[in-house]
Amino acid sequence: MQSPIEEYALVSDLHTGALISRNGSVDWLCFPRFDSDSVFAALLGTPEHGRWLVAPDSATAEVVSRSYIHSTFVLQTHWRTTEGEVLVTDFMPVTDRRANVVRRIQGLAGTVSVRQELEIRFGYGDILPWVSQGTDDGVPVLLAIAGPDALLLRGPRLRAKGHRHEGIFEVTSGDVVDLELVWYPSHRETPPPLDVDEQLDSAISYWKAWGASCVDDGEYSEAVRRSLLVLRALTHEDTGGIVAAPTTSLPEQFGGARNWDYRFCWLRDAALTLEAMMTHGFAEEALEWRNWLLRAVAGDPEDLQIMYGLAGERQLPERELDNLPGYAGSTPVRVGNGAVDQYQADVVGEVMVALEKLRGHGVTEDNFSWPLQRALLGFAENHLDDRDHGIWEMRGELQYFTHSRVMMWAAFDCAVRAVRDHGLTGPEEHWTELRDGLRAEILERGFNRELNTFTQVYDGTEVDASLLQLPQVGFLDYDDPMILGTVERIEQHLLDPEGLLLRYRTGESDDGLEPGEHPFLACSFWLVEQYAHSGRLDDAKRLMDQLVGYCNELGLLSEEYDAENGRMAGNFPQAFSHLGLVRAADALHVARGEAGSHDAMARE
Repeated sequence: MQSPIEEYALVSDLHTGALISRNGSVDWLCFPRFDSDSVFAALLGTPEHGRWLVAPDSATAEVVSRSYIHSTFVLQTHWRTTEGEVLVTDFMPVTDRRANVVRRIQGLAGTVSVRQELEIRFGYGDILPWVSQGTDDGVPVLLAIAGPDALLLRGPRLRAKGHRHEGIFEVTSGDVVDLELVWYPSHRETPPPLDVDEQLDSAISYWKAWGASCVDDGEYSEAVRRSLLVLRALTHEDTGGIVAAPTTSLPEQFGGARNWDYRFCWLRDAALTLEAMMTHGFAEEALEWRNWLLRAVAGDPEDLQIMYGLAGERQLPERELDNLPGYAGSTPVRVGNGAVDQYQADVVGEVMVALEKLRGHGVTEDNFSWPLQRALLGFAENHLDDRDHGIWEMRGELQYFTHSRVMMWAAFDCAVRAVRDHGLTGPEEHWTELRDGLRAEILERGFNRELNTFTQVYDGTEVDASLLQLPQVGFLDYDDPMILGTVERIEQHLLDPEGLLLRYRTGESDDGLEPGEHPFLACSFWLVEQYAHSGRLDDAKRLMDQLVGYCNELGLLSEEYDAENGRMAGNFPQAFSHLGLVRAADALHVARGEAGSHDAMARE
């Protein structure tokens, strides 16, 4: 039985990340990148699919506390038993170019027996490696090899038990025992031992310095800082690509089939991350994401995708892993994502809005970025009359989604602004004509006057949480009667009994899957933003406090939340949820007149 999603911690080296349960087990880890095959996959199966447990070997063992050191991803877990206490520090070095996980066990009091269990399974739990043990300069080592992959563990000697290795070692007050697990290509030489003290200090210094740069002094500053740190932790340092989450197939509905691989880079997420980083003082990181985005979409505009690999890879075929039983029995387990081939008409708008924000912050276009944006506008024009899959990647019939059409409007609106306000070159009159034509069309077909609401699709009756983004891009004001009518309808039809917002009613919308899912946290954060900007500050504060309260003890959020049963659902930690938190906090900050040094991404 896997641990509850909310009981996992993330450690990251800016190339990949490990999920560590509250009971001390690394249950998910892909080496050397977020989207590589896993070496530990117990998160989606059982310990036999790979894990690394380090915890006191005592029936009385309890976790006294678990937290990150300040604004870092260095995890510390304080254990207590009747025999004594130990502190386990887990981290991934961020300055060492190898793929490492380090676990340091320090004796605090008495003498504690610590159990270590190691089950290495390459290839998403499917490949049993060849394992041998020996010594390296007197230190016990365990080497596991299968095909191109090798893992080396330095630490107390283990013994084989079936297809796993285990051992017990004692830690007395004042003792320090270091365990180092390093991945490397099996055809290369074994990496030398790590200087753990040096790398621990370096990791702490890196994360603390990065977090200290965060510009925010509002009521939710700690939650905002942790959210921005999560976005950084999910970013590949070399390429600048940000994954939507470090996991695959954590279910949106427990026991159901809504299980997707999120270890890829969505243009939508990249664009929103770019905005958030620029708003909060991370200009260098914002430019990294802009450059990744521009590289990813470079080429024939007709080949534009909604998502790419970490380095901009385009081939992300979806397949199912029959060997894994899934989290809480939720199958299928998928790797790759078939949505890569979808047409989502909102994406160009998301990109253009983000780059417009950068211009507003004084970032000048270069000889590459503006011509590429013009090419994207040409792509949008070529597909002006095409139906799409929508922001939620519907796998049913193509539709004219109102949100998608508004984002197309936003793309051309940004183009007009680029010419008028920033002196860039382009057919302003033509873009104005396209923009204004879309606006008239949206108001005619996307708004149901009988119901006084914008609708999910043209000429429809259902609402969709994505409609809350219409004022975010300036299509109408937050307090426009048409928006307020839409909000009222959304509240009536999409709020669950706990006050959280569903994306849409799965039983009434053709998404190609069986109905049922939990509320997406990002949607509820959008509602906070709407409340704040339309004068409903009490409602905004109440909902914001509720949502921030769903963060786990480490400040991490999943994709969805099952409030009825008090548990997280969906991939974890989820960039889109943390982006929503940042925007919502900024909106409250501005609405209270506290907008100091950042503009909260409000549409100017």
